[in-house]
Amino acid sequence: MIPLSSASRRMTSSAIREILKVTQQPHVISFAGGLPAPELFPLQEIQAATDSILSTQGREALQYSTTEGHLPLREWIADRAGTTADRVQITSGSQQGLDLVSRVLLDPGDVVLVEQPTYLGALQAMSPYGAQFVEIASDADGIIPEALAEQLERTPATLLYTIPSFQNPTGRTLPLERRRALLEVTRRHGVTVLEDGPYNELRFRGEHLPTLFELAREQADSLDDVHVVHLGSFSKVLAPGLRDAWVQAPRHVIDRLVLAKQGADLHSPTLNQMIVHALVEDVLPQQLERLREAYGHRAGVMASALRRHFPADAQASEPDGGMFCWIELGSGAEEPRTTASRAIDTGALLDTAVRAGVAYVPGQPFFAHGDGRSTLRLSFTSSTDEQIETGIRTLGEVFAAAGDDAR
Repeated sequence: MIPLSSASRRMTSSAIREILKVTQQPHVISFAGGLPAPELFPLQEIQAATDSILSTQGREALQYSTTEGHLPLREWIADRAGTTADRVQITSGSQQGLDLVSRVLLDPGDVVLVEQPTYLGALQAMSPYGAQFVEIASDADGIIPEALAEQLERTPATLLYTIPSFQNPTGRTLPLERRRALLEVTRRHGVTVLEDGPYNELRFRGEHLPTLFELAREQADSLDDVHVVHLGSFSKVLAPGLRDAWVQAPRHVIDRLVLAKQGADLHSPTLNQMIVHALVEDVLPQQLERLREAYGHRAGVMASALRRHFPADAQASEPDGGMFCWIELGSGAEEPRTTASRAIDTGALLDTAVRAGVAYVPGQPFFAHGDGRSTLRLSFTSSTDEQIETGIRTLGEVFAAAGDDAR
C-alpha cells in the first residue's frame, strides 16, 4: 500500500459536496448548496465577451500567462479597494485562496480563531496544515469582541478567520462598531485577520459597510502594514464556473502566494479572467441589481414560510444579504426547551428529509468542535417561491414528526 502523508490524513470531505451528490435528483427540492440562481447568470453577456476576446485577443487568451493574474483585472480590483495591483493575486475560486493563504501563513500547531459556527470549507482548507481551531463566542451580530480579547489574553493565536458580511452559514453581519473593535484587538495582539468576502455585494437590505481590509488600510501607516488578508470572488455575482477570485494582502504575503500558486496550477485560466474583466464595468452593476432584487424576495418568502411551518421554538436568522438562513431548533425561544426539541438531530434526520423530497445542510459540520446538532443551514437563492413554500412546509412536518417521536 502506498503510504500517505500526515497532511493528507488530516483531510476531510466536504459535508456539502457529499450531500449534493445525494440530492441531484429531479424530485428533491434542495436548500443545501450555496448555489447562485442559474437562471440569473448573464449568459448572453458572457457569450458576447468570449466571442469578442477570442476574435481580437485569442492567442493571448489561450496562452500561458503570469501567475499573479490578468493585470487589467487586478488593477480594477485594486482600485476599488484603495490598494495596488501588486498586492492582488488572482486565484481559481476563493477555496484556492483559502488553501494558498493557509499554506503561506500557517505552521503545524498554529492556533486559528474561528466564529461559532464558521464556514466548513475554511476548516477543511486549514486542517491539512495542522491548524488548531479555537471557537470565539458569537451572537446574532457575529464575533463578540470582548470574548475575542479574553481568549487572546489566555491563548496567543496566529490567525482569525471571519466572514463579516452575510456569513456562511448564519447569514449574520458584523456591525461597524464590532468591526473596528475586532481590528483593534487583533492588531494589539499581533493576530492576522483572514477576511472572507464572497457575499459582500449581495446586500438587499440596510446600509453598505466597509470591509475589514478597507478599515485596516485607513488605520495603517502603509499598505504593507495592513494586518488583514482579504478574499473576494466573482463566483457569487457573475458565475461560479469561471472560477475567478482574488486575494488582497501586503506585498510580502502576495510574493509568497505567487510561489505557492506556481506549485499548484501555474496560473488561473487567462480567458476566464479576460471575460470577467470585460464584464465588470458595464454588466456587473446591472447583474448585482438583479441578484439583490431576486435574493431579497426569495429570502422574504423563506422567512415567511419558516414562521408559518416550523416549530414554534425554532429560531431563524433573517439576513440582510447573502445566500443563507440559519435555523436553531428549540434554541433561543422564550419558553423553556422541551425534551422533544432538544432531541432533534438534524444530521440524523437528513435522510428522512431527502426521502420526503427536501435537502438541507445539517449544522454540525460548521462547528470546529462538533456542536450544533439541532441546527441547519438553508439556501434560498436557487429555488422558486413555490419550491420554497413546499420545501419549508415539508421540512416543518419532518421536524414536527421527529419531535412527536421523541416524546
